[in-house]
Amino acid sequence: MGRNTRKRRTPLATKAIAASAALALGGGGLIWANFYASAHESNHQSWGGNQTKAATAQVATLSCPDVGQKLTNVPSSARGEVAGELANLDRQITDAYQRLATTRDAQTRDASFVQNSILQPLQDRRKAILDRIRLEITRVGGTAPGDLDTLATCTAQSANQTTAGGQQQGGNGQQNNGQNAGGGQQQNNTGGQQGNGQQQNVGGQAGNGPVAADFVDITKVQPNVQAQPRAQGNASTGTFTTRCGVNANKNHNTDNVIVAPGVTNGAHHTHDYVGNQKINAFSSNQTFLQGGTSCQNRSDLSSYYWPVVRVQDGSQEVDQNQDGGGKEGNVGKILTPSQAQIKYVGSPKSKVVAMPQFLRIITGDAKTTTNGLANANAHWSCTGFENKVQLTTQYPICPQGSQVVRTFAFQSCWDGQNIDSANHRTHVAFADANGNCQNGFKAIPQLTMRLVYNIKPPVLQNGQVKNAYAVDGFPEQLHKPATDHDDFISITKNGLANRIANCVNRGQNCS
Repeated sequence: MGRNTRKRRTPLATKAIAASAALALGGGGLIWANFYASAHESNHQSWGGNQTKAATAQVATLSCPDVGQKLTNVPSSARGEVAGELANLDRQITDAYQRLATTRDAQTRDASFVQNSILQPLQDRRKAILDRIRLEITRVGGTAPGDLDTLATCTAQSANQTTAGGQQQGGNGQQNNGQNAGGGQQQNNTGGQQGNGQQQNVGGQAGNGPVAADFVDITKVQPNVQAQPRAQGNASTGTFTTRCGVNANKNHNTDNVIVAPGVTNGAHHTHDYVGNQKINAFSSNQTFLQGGTSCQNRSDLSSYYWPVVRVQDGSQEVDQNQDGGGKEGNVGKILTPSQAQIKYVGSPKSKVVAMPQFLRIITGDAKTTTNGLANANAHWSCTGFENKVQLTTQYPICPQGSQVVRTFAFQSCWDGQNIDSANHRTHVAFADANGNCQNGFKAIPQLTMRLVYNIKPPVLQNGQVKNAYAVDGFPEQLHKPATDHDDFISITKNGLANRIANCVNRGQNCS
């Protein structure tokens, strides 16, 4: 996914963060679960061969204020231009991070290097784009936020401030049935320098993560899954399963048409695509229906896409020297899921209405490393453990014979009017703790996804991890597990959207 939120940092503290998700399990039912991730993480690492070692850098990454999430009232006629400028901001951050990562020696010799040579130029360039955003909004009669200029300044984050996504920020957060959809504990990592005064990279095959602290043996994590509210009298208890494959044909690109339409490499990382086969930055409502589909149900042309998972074992992928791939720190062998289960489920409190054509939903936050967990919705587990343990801020190391599982439960309440919003969030929401949609929103079939991977378990030893795996992401996000996210565009024909809603409302299990 493209930009989401970039929020201020808060002081480090150890705090478990409530999380909840709908977990589609096996070939059958659905488990609704509240859970608290309880795994401990500490220390950041540096890359050596196929091992991620315990080493830290005084400056690990960059943190820039959110701009996209501030822009909640952009007139529709200006959204295209504004989205392009927001993509320019992402590109600037990527470029600045790459300069940060390639000037470690200069940083050790000059304490002001990061501020003078990276942060100040970045601030000046951001200011110019913010001025253009203000102009685009006011040109069509809109009102830009009054504090837009204050969003130009970025800061450097040290290793003890990048907490594997475990920082809790202000706000209500991205919620699923009323709980913050994050997990894990805040960290107490150590920054500084190592070895002859030289600053080290922050781990990973490309020097931008993951680190040993990002992994945990799932058998050592206490069960943290709790039951969700029971279905009541008017509940919609059915399910609709659509089978769209695992992207075995390797339909990949580094675009994101939802957040960066018309911008090549707008995601700065690689996505798997199933469903619609012609989704890229230049697709539109006018072309979606021409894309064909990988789904067995030929009326399902919806686009389901998510960042790929890679194994950092020292191997090089075909995109090693390409934008969104190795040039931006996304390295290692791309893994194809062994299973990709896509299921729509109902509401425990009410009937659902059909999803509107071309509805866009993004779940999770690709930038939690610098934003905190307010919008996190990442869930990692292992087969055999899904109804016991779910993790947000760590990747699981699964026991022999068990597979890695990523699950997503999308927002299930819709404002009844808009297929998208300026910040790609406010037109949809999660139900509250009792399963009700609030603020006049309508319940829609909840999209749930379960991705399963055959991954040789990484080995943790003496603060090192060998053969790490990680989700693709923006380079400055350090491949933290909490940055996992999922994207969806509802595209159907022949009345499929109504059939999904009717099936769910009747309590049937359809496919």
